[in-house]
Amino acid sequence: MTALKQPCLLTIAEYLDGEENSPVKHEYLGGTVHAMAGASNQHHAVAISSIIALGSQLRGKPCQPFNSDTKIRIEFPDHTRFYYPDAMVVCHPSPPSEHFQDQPVLIIEVLSDSTRRADLGEKRDAYLAIPSLKVLLFVEPETPLVTLHRRKPEGGFAIETHAGLDAVIPLPEIEAALPLAALYERVELQA
Repeated sequence: MTALKQPCLLTIAEYLDGEENSPVKHEYLGGTVHAMAGASNQHHAVAISSIIALGSQLRGKPCQPFNSDTKIRIEFPDHTRFYYPDAMVVCHPSPPSEHFQDQPVLIIEVLSDSTRRADLGEKRDAYLAIPSLKVLLFVEPETPLVTLHRRKPEGGFAIETHAGLDAVIPLPEIEAALPLAALYERVELQA
């Protein structure tokens, strides 16, 4: 009987160095690296619309949006993770020389068939553990529906659902609002 080969774990420095020159983005989970699949045009349209809608409202304010090319670093007691959310807003950015953010206030994940399970499981749990996080949005790409986790003053998160093109998501945490009509402006919605 032969022993199973143990996977080769990468250090954080090796991962970050590799990501600087890689044509493919990878997420990092405590030493293991996972390539990210490409997303549909519909997925990108929603993600870009969120950046445009929030970015225009945040001009001149301390918070700023970042797109899916910027990683989030999440440090747990026993390991570190890096994820690429579809969009995020940060009010206390990491130094410009870094390739990641540590203190997102708002995170947006556009769901897809291939990522839904990880987004609503592993990633959601990791994101909700970030001390700076105030709002986490999961956006359906083909129908105007957003499920939101909002940090409560007494601790924990409350879940909200916003549906329909007339809905507007209030985001007092960043002095903004996200109209679903703007979020889905360039999207072909399912009937």
